[in-house]
Amino acid sequence: MRFGDLSYLLFLWVIPVIILFYIYAFRKKDKYIKLFSEKDLFCQLTPDVSRRRQVFKAFLLILAVLFCILSLTRPKWGFHWEEVKRKGVDIIVCVDVSTSMLAEDIKPNRLERAKRKIHDLINLLQGDRIGLVAFAGTSFVQCPLTLDYGACQIFLDYLDTDLIPIQGTAIGDAIRTAIQAFPKRERKSKAIILITDGEDHEGDPLAAAKEAKKEGIKIFAIGIGKEGGAPVPDPSGKGGFKKDKNGELIFSKLDETTLQKIALETGGTYVRSVTGDLDLEKIYVEDIKKKIEQKELESTRRKRWEERFQWPLFLAILFLLWEAFFSERRRVGKEKGKIY
Repeated sequence: MRFGDLSYLLFLWVIPVIILFYIYAFRKKDKYIKLFSEKDLFCQLTPDVSRRRQVFKAFLLILAVLFCILSLTRPKWGFHWEEVKRKGVDIIVCVDVSTSMLAEDIKPNRLERAKRKIHDLINLLQGDRIGLVAFAGTSFVQCPLTLDYGACQIFLDYLDTDLIPIQGTAIGDAIRTAIQAFPKRERKSKAIILITDGEDHEGDPLAAAKEAKKEGIKIFAIGIGKEGGAPVPDPSGKGGFKKDKNGELIFSKLDETTLQKIALETGGTYVRSVTGDLDLEKIYVEDIKKKIEQKELESTRRKRWEERFQWPLFLAILFLLWEAFFSERRRVGKEKGKIY
């Protein structure tokens, strides 16, 4: 036997309260009877009143309350096998982990804000598979496509700028890595969310976007950072910012034109994040869930336990009706005038 919600058992405290109330009521009643008349005289005046029947009516009411509480816990027994199909979209999030993502023009920094938003996105997922690709000068699959959102959250927490020693912003390589991470047998229900803060000097990202389009993959690009760029923190830990060979500060600037072309090439959208609000929820709800065809991702069988709350509820109603129609007075025989 199983129960749907055992928290309702907390209401069992009502039972001893009712019992104490009846004990108090009966004692109070006896006290007033003694004040009114002697016990023998009272019995002669009310010969058909039965204390046993009064106690039995109280017992019926207590049973009714007890079975009402049991009904609320939704007891279950007996089961049948049910086939469960999960439909959704395969989503791979490509996250830039180059040192420029440590820039603090978006608090606490670009990478941390992106990770927080991806956490929120994972909590929104409705049966979709999600994977992670980390990239800088090269890329790798941090978390393969999975329905285990808890595991994906753990992999996301480990994203940091020291994961990839080769610095840069290889957007094209990240897109190709994501393409390889998708299953090959289908050409639908695939989306890439690309989060980056810099220009691509490592290859041809538009060519990679065309490859994604051939595979039926839509890319949703998010440019993170202020319009004028921001100085890149020095990864050595000494403080300050990175400088070029001429001693000038190195700024991380968005190449919005390229990111827009990548998104439009595949039928996706581009969003620039200025305040740190990456709009991942909007992209997921309005673009991915509504515009991308869902596919069956998993089919399993599970036990479906039968709800049996009707039985204790039926008994509760039965005891209530019994209590309502059960008289506390003895039955009197018509022929001989006897009391039963």
